[in-house]
Amino acid sequence: MDVIIAREINQIAQTIADEIEQLLRDKPTAVLGLATGSSPLAVYDELARRYEAGRISFANARAFMLDEYVGLPADHPERYFNVIMRDFVSKVDFAADAVRGPDGLTDDPQAAAIEYDKAIAAAGGIDLQILGVGSNGHIAFNEPGSAKDSRTRMLGLTAQTRRDNSRFFDNVVDAVPTHCVSQGLGTILEARRIYLIALGKAKAAAIHQLVEGQVSVDWPVTLLHEHSKVSVLLDDEAASLLSATVA
Repeated sequence: MDVIIAREINQIAQTIADEIEQLLRDKPTAVLGLATGSSPLAVYDELARRYEAGRISFANARAFMLDEYVGLPADHPERYFNVIMRDFVSKVDFAADAVRGPDGLTDDPQAAAIEYDKAIAAAGGIDLQILGVGSNGHIAFNEPGSAKDSRTRMLGLTAQTRRDNSRFFDNVVDAVPTHCVSQGLGTILEARRIYLIALGKAKAAAIHQLVEGQVSVDWPVTLLHEHSKVSVLLDDEAASLLSATVA
């Protein structure tokens, strides 16, 4: 596992965009794993700039999202499918229906979750997955205690995660959905390449556990040690609890 502490967010964005650009040159039909939230925004902006400059195309690529809230209306601005469309997909040239997320609108989320894993496998698996991390160490919506071989499934959100995400809902915790459909840890760990981005002091404890702690389902992010090709990209605040020798 590589750990890179960047002085500027642009350095993180360029590092990941460089690899995605090379991946799409080598394999135009590559399958990307997309995360929502604030952490990857600079990456998506950099990719959009490169697309506008004619350096990169997503026309033959596909992408799968990590997770989706259950029960938000189809047109809700914080529904993750709408977020990823707004923040990234609408700015580049993915083909229609090339980007897919878990179904949070269905009457049977669990059945839809099983089909989602099948769709990822049918596409050939994820070539490069972008991840963020929650303050309690969750990746996607795999909260503490999630099994390392877990698959895409419906989950309840912890009080901490709902508090953290309330900033996207006018700071009203009760407006944050109580359930989601999320790729499981086992699903995520099948990606061939993983980039984890962590920004800000709120992520420092999780990053400390990842880099200097023990592998434990109590901190799901630490299970990334089970993967052979992970890069962790941090700002100074997210790295603030690491020892001087590591940092």
